[in-house]
Amino acid sequence: MDESGAAVSAVWRIEAPRLVAGLTRLVGGDLGLAEDLAQDALVAALEQWPADGVPRNPGAWLMTVAKRRAVDLIRRDRNYARKLELIGRELESDAAPGPESALDEPDIEDDLLRLVFTACHPVLAAPARVALTLKLLGGLTTPEIARAYLVPEATIAQRIVRAKRTLAEKQIPFEVPQGAELAGRLASVLEVIYLIFNEGYAATTGEDWTRPALCDDAVRLARVLSGLMPKEPEVFGLTALLEIQSSRLTSRTSADGGVVLLGEQDRGRWNQMFIRRGFAALAIAENLTAAENRPRGPYTLQAAIAASHARALTPEETDWPTIARLYDALAAQVPTPVVALNRAVAVAMADGPEAGLTLVDALVAADALPGYHLLPAVRADLLTRLGRHTEAHAELARAAELATNAAERALLEQRAAESLRAADE
Repeated sequence: MDESGAAVSAVWRIEAPRLVAGLTRLVGGDLGLAEDLAQDALVAALEQWPADGVPRNPGAWLMTVAKRRAVDLIRRDRNYARKLELIGRELESDAAPGPESALDEPDIEDDLLRLVFTACHPVLAAPARVALTLKLLGGLTTPEIARAYLVPEATIAQRIVRAKRTLAEKQIPFEVPQGAELAGRLASVLEVIYLIFNEGYAATTGEDWTRPALCDDAVRLARVLSGLMPKEPEVFGLTALLEIQSSRLTSRTSADGGVVLLGEQDRGRWNQMFIRRGFAALAIAENLTAAENRPRGPYTLQAAIAASHARALTPEETDWPTIARLYDALAAQVPTPVVALNRAVAVAMADGPEAGLTLVDALVAADALPGYHLLPAVRADLLTRLGRHTEAHAELARAAELATNAAERALLEQRAAESLRAADE
């Protein structure tokens, strides 16, 4: 890619969400049409910028071109003209030549927030919400999303097409929900960003254990959302969590791509700037929560757990009793088996492996996490600490069979071999 093409790509990644958001409002909530118009503007940029240079305000240039395309469409197509009569008049005036200020309109941030809630609408299945969010808000192309999730490009394309069709068929309004509906819808938005980050932090499949680019996209989306919703504590809680977790990304893998667990990581490699950002966002979340006199939410609690790890200069300095208490609070709000398993780990570190094993065995007895490789992996770790190496070997062998990520499977197989040798000694 030449220098001008790279400039267009960089501008597009930054401006695409705001461009599509503003256009969606202008064309009456027709998300598909808005995206088509934005793509037309991108094509025009690829044609003109190499010759003319990148404009002073590239985002506004793209918006102006897209609006003019919309006016042309309305003039040519009578159906669109009838459907968008009032909007067409607004576009006619907005698309007139003038200073490059099209993306400086005061309501553009409101449009972006509307786009967030539309792309993450719970009427869509989680994979569709993730794909559409990365496309519209992350500025990723369909091939980029497919590569990130290691699925065929056609699969991602179908998810995006079906998602837009569903939004149109269900007549989902292009708006930010109000009142009681806001909390439920916001939970869906936060979940989508959280899912994107988690896939980057610990990839479900493939050879690589981490995919930092996905983590970067999720952190960027969280930062944008915290700017758009400055009074929502859980938005800042999620932002804090992702910032702090991102600080450990480079230390989670070895030079050859192997998995490096938390207790073995070089904490000197943790990114202190991300940690400081995370602490700042966590302070805002906790202050907002305290001002409303309500308990900390799930993301704020998880951020507090991550902050406890970040404060420890060595593994031995980790305040496990505090982390265990935070998991108690989290389990009360989110009583899922995965949270219960994480709580068991914290209890084991605070009160000893026997206490943790009792909690893990309760999950096994309840068949709470069938097929989840981390359950036997955690159980194996506790058995190893108790000197029960033969049992630990069996659990690690089972965890390796269940693991779908190659790097993680390799680590589990290595640990299984070590347990077998320990059992033979």
